[in-house]
Amino acid sequence: MSGLETGIVRSAAELEALEPAWWELWRRSPTSTPFQSPAWLIPWWRHFHPGELTTAVTWKDGRLVGLAPFYFEVGAHGRRLLPIGISVSDYHDVLLDPEHESEAASGLVAEFETEARWDSIECEELPPGAAALGLPEPRGSAEAIARQSSCPVLDLAGAALANAVPYTKRRHLNLARNRARRRGPLEIERVRPEDLPAAFGHLVRLHALRWESRGEGGVLADPRVCAFHREALPRLDAERILRFYLLRIERRVAATLYGFHHAASGYAYLAGFDPAYSFESPSVILLAHAIEQAIAEGGREFHFLRGQEAYKFEWGAVDRWNRRRSFRRIAAERSVA
Repeated sequence: MSGLETGIVRSAAELEALEPAWWELWRRSPTSTPFQSPAWLIPWWRHFHPGELTTAVTWKDGRLVGLAPFYFEVGAHGRRLLPIGISVSDYHDVLLDPEHESEAASGLVAEFETEARWDSIECEELPPGAAALGLPEPRGSAEAIARQSSCPVLDLAGAALANAVPYTKRRHLNLARNRARRRGPLEIERVRPEDLPAAFGHLVRLHALRWESRGEGGVLADPRVCAFHREALPRLDAERILRFYLLRIERRVAATLYGFHHAASGYAYLAGFDPAYSFESPSVILLAHAIEQAIAEGGREFHFLRGQEAYKFEWGAVDRWNRRRSFRRIAAERSVA
């Protein structure tokens, strides 16, 4: 491991100082998703910081080649290392430079082995092919792997909406478009950077309308979640990851979609629509637009993310399961803190 250095990042200032090197590693990593980017995880830590930052890093000849963004928590489930971004992120993973994958992974695990405090390391919501699935097992620990969450994915290999989406859904889409145009002018726009605060306000309002009709608050009812997204949005947009769309009918915002595009994949993260336009199905129209845009940008997949809602399968998506990989220290070999 010549030229290899490892360490633990324990403060927000240190985490933020990593950002330039972190972006370089994220772009090199073949398994990265928007949820591992500093645009997502640095704001998350600022607004949630639920424990003690314990992020392992590996450097090779002065270049960041490995990053495992975790924090330490003591709670009802014991003393655990958990991934930064938990709860709002659909995919978690570590980042490894493909040219130094083995030694970078070993360096990250070696740093966690020196941490005497944890009883378990929880690698949550790992998509198929995640780098964390190949990490070596820490010494003195027992591994457990289990299926966790379904994240339906639509194959875009046909390079056209007509080839990717079932006929019944395309028929519904055409009907929705015709109904919307009969009601008034139909407009779809990708939100410009200066309009992101207002657009996010529309999303919060429309998302709340949906959940209030069910007697619930929804994820955006938490002010910390909203503050996190308001900071993350311009960061994601600056790196050309963000895809935020508005749909207007009769010049009124009828639907919003907050998504991403990265590494030949489109993502639908959060959406909202106005129940006053339910007959016109604006969310169907807007989601079709997002899929078409992903295809136009060379997308090979469209990720609907966590949850097995029926509408995802109506688009032709198929289940793809995340996994949880846990390492629990064996009591007899556990170091004394």
